[in-house]
Amino acid sequence: MNNSRLELVVRNGRMVTPEGILRADFAVALGRIVKIAPKITEAADATLDAKGSYVFPGIIDAHVHFNEPGRADWEGLATGSAALAAGGGTCFFDMPLNSEPPVLDAARLREKRALAEEKSCVDFALWGGLVPGNLDKLAGLRDAGAIGLKAFMCDSGIDSFPLVDSAVLREGMKRAAKLGMLVAVHAEDDALAAKFTAEQKAKGRHDAKAFLASRPVEVELEAIRVALELAGETGCALHIVHVSSPEGIALITEARAQRVDVTAETCPHYLLLNDKDVVRLGAVAKCAPPLRDEKRRVALWDELRAGNIQTIGSDHSPAPPGMKTSKDFFAIWGGIAGCQHGFELLFSETSGALDKELPLFAAVLARNVARRFRVDGRKGGLIEGHDADFTMVSVGEERKISADELWTRHRLSAYVGQRSRVRVTHTFVRGCAAWADGRLASPAPKGQFLRPV
Repeated sequence: MNNSRLELVVRNGRMVTPEGILRADFAVALGRIVKIAPKITEAADATLDAKGSYVFPGIIDAHVHFNEPGRADWEGLATGSAALAAGGGTCFFDMPLNSEPPVLDAARLREKRALAEEKSCVDFALWGGLVPGNLDKLAGLRDAGAIGLKAFMCDSGIDSFPLVDSAVLREGMKRAAKLGMLVAVHAEDDALAAKFTAEQKAKGRHDAKAFLASRPVEVELEAIRVALELAGETGCALHIVHVSSPEGIALITEARAQRVDVTAETCPHYLLLNDKDVVRLGAVAKCAPPLRDEKRRVALWDELRAGNIQTIGSDHSPAPPGMKTSKDFFAIWGGIAGCQHGFELLFSETSGALDKELPLFAAVLARNVARRFRVDGRKGGLIEGHDADFTMVSVGEERKISADELWTRHRLSAYVGQRSRVRVTHTFVRGCAAWADGRLASPAPKGQFLRPV
């Protein structure tokens, strides 16, 4: 332990690690964990009694759309980070496309970084984009600290962020490999999606069931196959985001066995909801790839428990109410606003066996994310020398999630009405409270920028 005065001691908690649950105290100085021991008796500026709670490592949400600059009316860095803190998140990686202009060069990344340093209450990293026309900007994005490069294999819905065809993706992956950058892809085949959409519209169908029929699992699998082939060919580190199907995970698992450098992310909504919820809930449950049938939802849990899913990210993608209202389901903006309650509901789903399940979540929500994106020298676990990022989670009586709880800019979420036995009571970023007792801390921490090392 260093000689700095202790800022905080957390006592009597059940500390969650990927290896298991540890009953121990830990001490914080200069924003980092400096000691873990069965009992810590040294004096500190503050103490926190975690008796009866799980102390979970700070969740790193590697997939959010907070939309600043340019679309803060959809969501913002202040409201988005507050919602994430309320859900146990201590760090986010913001996607490049819903801000306007999108993050396609170093100047745009620096602009977004300055806004996030001013407004975010949790730490953050920033994705850069990979689109036709910006291949010569990738080195600049790396030097500015981009956590990785994001590409769409289908229409993104944002005109200023066009999709990549196989030739552009191949060249982008070649350059990314030379630059030591990871590439993430939204894996849906554009031609197949267009074909199936046209078929539904030709029948005069525009409802939720028609949308689901326009995005069968085949659309996802075809794109995953292409991305895996290109990653193997170029030697690029590949991260396939929001995988919705066990078949997609199986393709990735097979590629990993062939030593392709690829990881799979899924999202809480694919583990918690199914296609019938899209019909029942409507616009708030529209996303792409879409929610799958119940058999696939259950099978995705099997893949998670088998260790075949490396990370979970919220893909928090809100929009104003006007964009979530239309008789034409195809015209509704897709995206589930889930960074506040998605992780909590995953815990609640397994609340009958939390001592068994929480270590798995500590891996896919913290440790694995930090390792994959090369921030594990600071983030990713309750470890001496790491940032003191943690959340306290308690289990109690079941409650129904209400819209009044939401800290996002628009109180729309597919999780409103869901029932949970788990509650996030505290979230700390570098030893400072960001969320406590149902409200944002005041003053809240100022988010710091992370870059891969």
